Amino acid sequence: MKVALIGATGFVGTAVLNEALSRGYEVTAIARDTKKITAISDKLIAVAADVYDADILAEVLKGHDAVVNTFNAGWGNPDLYNDFIKGSEAIQKATKQAGVKRLLVVGGAGSLYITPELQLVDSPQFPAEWKTGATAARDYLNIIKKEEDLDWTFLSPAINLHPGTRTGKFRLGTDEPVFDADGKAEISVEDMAVAIINELENNQFVKRRFTLGY
Repeated sequence: MKVALIGATGFVGTAVLNEALSRGYEVTAIARDTKKITAISDKLIAVAADVYDADILAEVLKGHDAVVNTFNAGWGNPDLYNDFIKGSEAIQKATKQAGVKRLLVVGGAGSLYITPELQLVDSPQFPAEWKTGATAARDYLNIIKKEEDLDWTFLSPAINLHPGTRTGKFRLGTDEPVFDADGKAEISVEDMAVAIINELENNQFVKRRFTLGY
């Protein structure tokens, strides 16, 4: 499979790049600064591209089997909300322009429901410093749910996403956090990368959101 990975130098993107290469995928790693890409493989091509320019991005995406979007507008960005929506919509548009059918978007945990009526991002305990980014990801989920032409999937990480080890052992869910026996909803970024590549292979959640946890 030939995959275009957007945000390849980020926390999630780096893990996805490593997982995809380990499975023998051809990967076009797209980032603002490709010098930050440390992986070495004859199946890896690094491309610097502006995700906000859908026309240019579409040219980069042509010929791929799938696009994985791990784009992050920057947690310190004063216009984080608008830039996240703008960038995500540009990637969605570019994927269609490129004629690529499959798009997997990594969003946030904030849109998961902790009660039937309450999403995590709207709960009193949600950290204020993450609220803008989480709200943007939640609102973009509502946008992509209206997408009819692409075979899209939206992944919400576990509430606690952290560096760790690759176990390949976790449980999947849909709209609610996946809690373990101790009441924790967590996943390593390495195992989330496994789930992302698994989804590209299995197409279990096409035109749906899913989540995961131990």
